Amino acid sequence: MPLKIVTRKGRQDLYIRGTVRGQSLYESTGTADPKQAEAYRAKREAELWAESVYGKRAVVTFAAAVTAYLEAEQRSETTLNHVERLLKHFGKRKLTSIGQGDADEACKAILRDGANASPATKTRGVLTPLRAILEFAAVRGWCDKPAFQMPRVLQTKMLFIRPDEAVDLVNEAAPHVRPLLVFLIGTGARMSEALDLDWSDVDLPAARAVVWQKQGTERHIDLPPVVVLALAGLPYRSGRVFRPVRSTRGAQGLVMGDAYYDTGRNGGGQIKNAWAYACKRAGLPGRERIWTPKGETKERRVFVPSLTPHCLRHTWATWHYCMHKDLLKLKEDGGWQTITMVTRYAKKMPDHHRDAVIRWLENTDWPDIVYAGQIGAT
Repeated sequence: MPLKIVTRKGRQDLYIRGTVRGQSLYESTGTADPKQAEAYRAKREAELWAESVYGKRAVVTFAAAVTAYLEAEQRSETTLNHVERLLKHFGKRKLTSIGQGDADEACKAILRDGANASPATKTRGVLTPLRAILEFAAVRGWCDKPAFQMPRVLQTKMLFIRPDEAVDLVNEAAPHVRPLLVFLIGTGARMSEALDLDWSDVDLPAARAVVWQKQGTERHIDLPPVVVLALAGLPYRSGRVFRPVRSTRGAQGLVMGDAYYDTGRNGGGQIKNAWAYACKRAGLPGRERIWTPKGETKERRVFVPSLTPHCLRHTWATWHYCMHKDLLKLKEDGGWQTITMVTRYAKKMPDHHRDAVIRWLENTDWPDIVYAGQIGAT
């Protein structure tokens, strides 16, 4: 029987019920307005006819594909954020209607800088998650496999520091940040991996630690002597290994927190000010940003380093190859997925620095990385 509008006891919304070409349906229209309910009934009846004649791909919406995509397996917080923005943009658009032009428009609508966003931002924030959803749908026969033109991402200059610069960077950093910087330089851990590190995953006597990558996989890392020294100087052995400090009213000195702010690995900047402070005092390259805030008359100045904390991972990789000359070992120790991703680290660091790199990592009496007693735990 054709679809009819019916009421349901105890519900204000109207429902549609019936059978179209052998397919039964009983669902809410989402409205109590008879005119809107009738429009919904006609639309759904037309969709069921189209599906029975042309196949399911003619009617599957982006929203339906997203639901199936998220139910298929657990996705990362970053992926969920990207998918949410895509869902708001495409909504119930038919999958078969989404093409290159629609992807370009999504970049303009979703990204903060719109069409002027960098190729990397467009790829990461829109095109990659959109293609993943459409490929998921294509495997199930709901649409054709997507063939988007991906913007060309220019290779940026890879920055790293030498052992003498690493000494200055650590020594000039705030006391509570020094162990974190030593850990990043000595292990090549990503910032998110380091800030998520828990004492339960650290074995100081064995000089080993386990960090968790954003894909949910674990990576075992060896701790060189200087890192063991840095961690041994921390005044606690439970909870997060690296913690922020803050000043509080009525308290003398600094107070240690429990953990850095959790961004769900969807951003950074947790040590932005401390990093800029250390880089400037260490004489590392950067620029002065000068601006006048809106509504104010006084000019402000901030030092913006040329390097980011992620450059310490580049530093570790460059040092690693300088010492071992082994790309396969570098790939495994650093947790990269392909050998291609690590070839750019080959021959970056001249062999002249090899002995200095080894001394830096094996040092057990430098730098002054033991916490000062004035920092208390909350």
